[in-house]
Amino acid sequence: MKGQIIVALDTRSAAEALHLVDLLGHAGEYFKVGHQLFTAEGPEVVRALKSRGKRVFLDLKYFDIPNTVRHAVESAVGLGVDLCTVHVSGGTEMMAAAADQARADTLVVGVTVLTSMTVGDVESVWGREIGTLSEEAVRLATMASDAGLAGVVCSFPEVEAIRSAVGEDFRIVTPGIRFTGGDAHDQARVATPAAAAAGGCDYLVIGRAITGADDPAAALRLAQKEISGVLDP
Repeated sequence: MKGQIIVALDTRSAAEALHLVDLLGHAGEYFKVGHQLFTAEGPEVVRALKSRGKRVFLDLKYFDIPNTVRHAVESAVGLGVDLCTVHVSGGTEMMAAAADQARADTLVVGVTVLTSMTVGDVESVWGREIGTLSEEAVRLATMASDAGLAGVVCSFPEVEAIRSAVGEDFRIVTPGIRFTGGDAHDQARVATPAAAAAGGCDYLVIGRAITGADDPAAALRLAQKEISGVLDP
């Protein structure tokens, strides 16, 4: 199903995160646990979400030697997470090790180019000219596909080119989702829920646009309405 919303729980504590989850109720089905929350609370916050019947995107962006990443993904599978991430720039062997531990109910996707980065940022890191961010994201997505990963994380401007390169079955997770007129914060490349869903994104990661709203439940309903409007007109 295209256009599934993943609410990013970028909070300081499990209590704060779970309060938000309970506030969103049945409308909130899928949640992201990232570095801040996992470092503060550990795997218990994932278990708490699963005990509430929620799906979990564990976004720790594993980037290490293949054996270490293999065991990290094995642990994520043991926690019952539905989606987890590795950095594509960790290389083919590392990604293949991660893919080897994936299961039908735990998908592993690769991070291509962070949505906070510009062309200049990437060129500085790689030490070479890259042309465009889209070209670089396609190159990395193709590597991820060849290594056996289920999909990638990329910003909206790269989605169409990646789809053309790797096909419709490859999962695309898109962060940097903002409502029209919303603050982009530290994201360099953003999109609205409607545009991302219409553009073929499988998962839309929405954080502050929902969690920082005066009424998070209303903001989630608005995002769901935007997505339904383009997928089921």
